[in-house]
Amino acid sequence: MQTITSASNVTVVARSPGLRFDEVEIAVTLPTYKRPEQVLATLQSVIGQRTSRPFAVVVMENDAEWHAGADAVAPLFENGTAQGVLLIAHDRGNCCAYNAGWATALAEFPKLGFVLVIDDDEIAGPNWLETMCATAESLGADILGGPQVPVFHEPGHEHWAEHPVFAPPYRETGLVPALYSSGNLLVARRVLDAMPRPFLDLSFNFTGGGDSDFLSRAAARGFILGWCADAPVMETVPARRLEPDWIRSRSLREGVLSTWVEKRKRGGSLAARCRVAAKSLALLAASPVRGVIRFARTGSLSVGLYPFYVALGRVLAEFGYANEQYRQAEKN
Repeated sequence: MQTITSASNVTVVARSPGLRFDEVEIAVTLPTYKRPEQVLATLQSVIGQRTSRPFAVVVMENDAEWHAGADAVAPLFENGTAQGVLLIAHDRGNCCAYNAGWATALAEFPKLGFVLVIDDDEIAGPNWLETMCATAESLGADILGGPQVPVFHEPGHEHWAEHPVFAPPYRETGLVPALYSSGNLLVARRVLDAMPRPFLDLSFNFTGGGDSDFLSRAAARGFILGWCADAPVMETVPARRLEPDWIRSRSLREGVLSTWVEKRKRGGSLAARCRVAAKSLALLAASPVRGVIRFARTGSLSVGLYPFYVALGRVLAEFGYANEQYRQAEKN
C-alpha cells in the first residue's frame, strides 16, 4: 500500500484511478478489523451489484498496526476493480471506523445521496444495493434497515436463526418505529448533514450500541425509519457464537445498551432516571413468566432465558456494568 493522503486519525491509502468522484450518488461503507479473507469476499459481493446507480465503496481498515484487511483489498482499488476509497482509521473502535467512513464519503462525493453499510462478515446478494435504495425512495424513509441472515457452517444449527440474538426485528417491509443495528443499513445524506459529529458516540466504541444510539437520536429528530425485508445480507456466524457464554454475554449486553440508549433518549433528570430504573425492575420481575412462555413455544432453554438476561443487563447497567465485547473484536 502507498499512502496518498493522511490526516491526524485517517490515512487514505488508495483511490480508484478513473473514478468520477463528482458523479457518485451512493457510498457503500465497509469497516474491517482482522478479517482479510472475509472482507475480500464482502467487497467482491459489493463490486458485483446490479444497478445503474453510480456508486463507490469506502473500506475502513481499523487495524492500523497490521492492516491485513487493507492489504488484501488494496490491489482491487489500485487496479480499478473496486471503485472507491480505501482508508485506515487509526483510532481503535467500531464507532471510530464508522465515523471515518461516513465523513470520508461526505467529503469525497459531492453528489452523495445515500450511504449504505455492510460489515466484513456479511455477503450481499447482487440486487442488494438497488433494492435498498428503491425501497427507501418508495417508503420515503430517511434510514432503512435490512435483515442479517445468519449462516451456520455446521449442520444442525439452523434452528439458532430464530434465537432473539440472531433473528431480525421485523419480517415485512414498511415503516418502523425503531432500528437497532448498522450491519445492513441505508442512511440518507440529509440525516448525516443534520446529525452532530462524531456521528457515533465514542463511548460505545468497544461495547457496541453506537449504531443503536445514533438511530435512536435520529428518530428523535424526526427522521423516518423503515425496513426492507427483501434486501438481506448473509452473515457468517462462527461456532463460538453458539456457545452458552457468548449467548449469555450478548443478551446481557443488549440489556445494558437498552438502558444506556433509553437514558439518553429520556434525558438526565432524576425523574427520567427513575422511570428507566423502574422499567428495568419491572422487566426483571416479569422475565420468569416471559421466559416460560418462550420456552413453551420454542422448546429452547436459551430462548427461554433470553428475557431474564436482557432484564438483568438493564439492571446491572444502573450499577455501572459494561460488557466490552468488542475490546478484542477478532474474538467476538
